[in-house]
Amino acid sequence: MDVSSLVIFLAIGAVAGWLAGQIIKGGGFGLVGNIIVGVVGAIVGGFLFRLLGLASFGLIGSIITATIGAVVLLYLIGLIKKM
Repeated sequence: MDVSSLVIFLAIGAVAGWLAGQIIKGGGFGLVGNIIVGVVGAIVGGFLFRLLGLASFGLIGSIITATIGAVVLLYLIGLIKKM
């Protein structure tokens, strides 16, 4: 992975984490928090999309996949915290 790919990967994570924060709790988590939530969300989203037989392509598809995964991640974390 070269530097430009890493920067794009982190930018997608930051955008997805911020979007998920807006959807779930109404705010972001700071730059590092957004990146972490977005990157883990991308993994979760990719897994869910594969289970459902869906595919996403391009930059927008990656952001959508990561955001959906991050929303699911934050929702599950919220459920666990309430227990």
